[in-house]
Amino acid sequence: MTSPPRRRLFRRGVSASLSASLALATAVAGTAAVVVVSAAPAAMAAGVPAPSPVGVPGRGATVPFVEHEAEYAATNGTLIGPNRLYGSLPSEASGRQAVTLDAVGEYVEFTLTKPANAMTFRYSLPDNSAGTGRDAGIDVRVNGNQLKNVPVTSKYGWYYGGYPFNNNPGDTNPHHFYDETRTMFGSTLATGTKVRLQVSSTAQSPTFTIDLADFELVDAPKPKPAGALDVVADFGADPSGAADSTAKFQAAVAAGQAQNRAVYIPQGNFEIRDHIVVDKVTLAGAGPWYSVLKGRHPTDRSKAVGVYGKYANQGGSSNVTLKDFAIIGDIRERVDNDQVNAIGGALSDSVIDNIWMQHTKCGVWVDGPMNNLTIKNSRILDQTADGVNFHYGVTNSTVTNTFVRNTGDDGLAMWAENIPNVNNKFTFNTVILPILANNIVTYGGKDITISDNVMSDTITNGGGLHIANRYPGVNSGQGTAVSGTHTAARNTLIRAGNNDFNWQFGVGAVWFSGLNEPINNATINITDTEILDSSYAAIHLIEGATNGLNFKNVRIDGAGTYALQIQAPGKATFENVKATNIAQSNKIHNCVGAGFQITRVGDGNSGWYSDPPACTGVWPAPQWTNGGVPGGPSDPGDPTDPPGDEGNLAEGRPVTATGQAQTYGPGNAVDGNANTYWESTNNAFPQSITVDLGAAKNVDRLVLKLPPAAAWQTRTQTLGVSGSTDNSTYTSLKAPSGVTFNPSSANTATLTLPGTATRYVRVTVTANTGWPAAQLSELEVYAD
Repeated sequence: MTSPPRRRLFRRGVSASLSASLALATAVAGTAAVVVVSAAPAAMAAGVPAPSPVGVPGRGATVPFVEHEAEYAATNGTLIGPNRLYGSLPSEASGRQAVTLDAVGEYVEFTLTKPANAMTFRYSLPDNSAGTGRDAGIDVRVNGNQLKNVPVTSKYGWYYGGYPFNNNPGDTNPHHFYDETRTMFGSTLATGTKVRLQVSSTAQSPTFTIDLADFELVDAPKPKPAGALDVVADFGADPSGAADSTAKFQAAVAAGQAQNRAVYIPQGNFEIRDHIVVDKVTLAGAGPWYSVLKGRHPTDRSKAVGVYGKYANQGGSSNVTLKDFAIIGDIRERVDNDQVNAIGGALSDSVIDNIWMQHTKCGVWVDGPMNNLTIKNSRILDQTADGVNFHYGVTNSTVTNTFVRNTGDDGLAMWAENIPNVNNKFTFNTVILPILANNIVTYGGKDITISDNVMSDTITNGGGLHIANRYPGVNSGQGTAVSGTHTAARNTLIRAGNNDFNWQFGVGAVWFSGLNEPINNATINITDTEILDSSYAAIHLIEGATNGLNFKNVRIDGAGTYALQIQAPGKATFENVKATNIAQSNKIHNCVGAGFQITRVGDGNSGWYSDPPACTGVWPAPQWTNGGVPGGPSDPGDPTDPPGDEGNLAEGRPVTATGQAQTYGPGNAVDGNANTYWESTNNAFPQSITVDLGAAKNVDRLVLKLPPAAAWQTRTQTLGVSGSTDNSTYTSLKAPSGVTFNPSSANTATLTLPGTATRYVRVTVTANTGWPAAQLSELEVYAD
């Protein structure tokens, strides 16, 4: 591999706030996203601007925090990266850049762009010589004043050797360098407040590397629901964490099941040393910042905190709701046979909602047969293995609106071992920095949906999106192979794919494998997707054969080697697939010749086709683009430069409506907040809302939203879209039709429009199955 690009210095200062950001327009016609390149503030870090995976409009998880990267913050520390070389410290940082502090008084300082009362920051300390990690502290200072010293540690990081890895620093292959911690400020800090992480001592750790900080405004604790049992007041659980509360919790959930009453976890840090087994019960906390389950058995290290359904061979569990608490474990090694996951067992007809999972082996590993599990609105951080795995006959189950970062293996996975996985969905998730393997993968499975996700920063031995007949028990004889229709629509992949240290060549950002047997009995549709700044190839086939591939409305911008890396036979159609910034002059590497059949549809393909393709026998060193420009731009421009048309054109623009109910005015639909909404006059269809973009734009897409809260159930609104250049004569942009808003898809719908020049965009609603009025929380307009 080539050495990493050298750091470039900016010629002009830029804003001290991440709110002054530069938009990199990476969207393609028919897609939903504009990826933001954050500008570096006037500081010493001067990181190379790179696309961020957080806050991609219309895609990924809707998160409650604002993320600030250390490489764009004020600092007197040392910038490291960008570098994707496996085993290097920046390779595991978000955006492949971070800041190292190695002396007393060195700091990284973030300027808040929204009010916040809490912070999570991602960091790395060196391991110690024994491989057990070191503990230290770093100061948090607010506007120059000391607030607190926050404990940090390396005991959850630093693995060595071959799979499943060990904690011996004398072995090879060090990796999994970073961890995260969180703290509350004790008060709400205003926009513009400067929050500094500063070294006060190097006695416990010679260096502190800061990757990023997430700032959020945490709600007040949720009160006990009416009629609920209380694990403290009613069962004597210890909120201080001094005593083992495992038996107290188990008694509480048993009583909750028997009495058909919810079980409430009040504020506290509860010591739990084994599984809490749940069935037909609701276990609810005061919020994941307040109600925390932690712990591990002091002598039997195969036992640790976890909330589990009964295993399938015990009958499984059903009708379980877990919500509003955190499970923060103490797992420091990977032992695959240990059931030390945050959530496990078999959970049919169940919901996991707003659960924070950290420092366990896996966030959620469920073993079927089981049916209809929904995981939503959750955070999965710092695992030693997978974030989620639907294993062994999981059907009709979903992970949605969930944020996953720093897993030790696949971020979100489905594995149909021996029993089919059918009709499962991964939608609207953000999956960042899996330290091994893939961001999102399905090993086998029938009728699978992987859509509206953001995947970024794959580290090694995997890609961003993987569909494969791989791993034991995946075969057509048992009905577990890839089959039916697999839909991967409206995904954004950033810096995905990387070198496989076993194969010694690159794995593509989107890749397919027929290792166990060829993929022959499936239709695989990859549509309306962006593949950005791939570390090696953008699209990759290997092992066996993969047939039934269809790529439509795909934009490839930046690939370290090839647009297509073909190492196995197959068949694929390509329609409106456009590629730019491909490192190799010959865009396809194909040594199977006519064994891979390409069908080009229409005249919208460009930048990726080569005939004949390359077949060199030598894998080229990758050339990373950091957002389309090799090595990163030397000058990102001033924050006062006029913005382009990228982004949501409607946000903050003048808006009118034919009517409104109570205080639910049309301004709520363009305020950038999906929790506020416009509601028209009731029982008075038709009703319309009109936004003035200020100038005519080639509008080709609307993203319509309703609040994502659980109280907003599925509904279909019949609506049409029209446009005007003068607010007088309107022409139809989309004929009236039913548009469904479903909580499993974050109550979001995307409408594709013809790209007509339009200044005034009008949505007219004639019916609503959920309420006798028009309702929209966001009307987003894009001209991609």
